[in-house]
Amino acid sequence: MRALEELAGRVGGLLLEQNRKLVTAESCTGGWVAKCITDIAGSSAWFDRGFVTYSNRAKRDMLGVAATTLETQGAVSEATVCEMARGALAHSAADIAVAISGIAGPDGGLPGKPVGTVCIAWLVSGAPPCVETRQFHGDREAIRRQAVARALEGLLDVLGAG
Repeated sequence: MRALEELAGRVGGLLLEQNRKLVTAESCTGGWVAKCITDIAGSSAWFDRGFVTYSNRAKRDMLGVAATTLETQGAVSEATVCEMARGALAHSAADIAVAISGIAGPDGGLPGKPVGTVCIAWLVSGAPPCVETRQFHGDREAIRRQAVARALEGLLDVLGAG
């Protein structure tokens, strides 16, 4: 896995080159993607804001995730992260969003969604979302770190440099 700082720097460089702005919507990573981005001096030129929506209520209130989506699909689902990404774009001046929700553990795993299950969506304004579900391994810190890295790698993909 490439260093998070290197990944964030590459994302920032591409966003700056393409004159785009990023917004993040994070649950299980608790703002870690936004932290990596804002660790870079000058990131305000290409980073608009970040939402940490750890609770379902925050997902509904801040990002407009539908209660029915949360009830039927769960907070850790591709449908939820797609709605999180759409809501993040709608509530920001950005044109690219990344959204993450997962089960980092050590508790909280469910049948069909064990600890380490993470859903990530990337959305560019005017395009369909790219979304995936991954199974990461390790302790809480390792799972969250892998999710942050994958979120940044996916941004490189949607920006055309993956």
